[in-house]
Amino acid sequence: MQKTVTIYSTPTCVYCNMAKEFFNKNKISYTDYNVATDLDKRKEMIDKTGQMGVPVMELGGEVVVGFDESKIKSLLNL
Repeated sequence: MQKTVTIYSTPTCVYCNMAKEFFNKNKISYTDYNVATDLDKRKEMIDKTGQMGVPVMELGGEVVVGFDESKIKSLLNL
């Protein structure tokens, strides 16, 4: 069973785009929230992590800050 994947990102964030490319390449479906324009999701992200840095990913309930490919692979069993 595939875990639910959510990414909080901004359009100009290089690491956000790397994370989305990684998900696409590995056929991982995800929900993307643009925290540059979605203030409610920005607040949700800050509440979860205590910071403004992106990307923030939630992978099956585990929060990953930044594009940590090895941690993402581990959490998604890739």
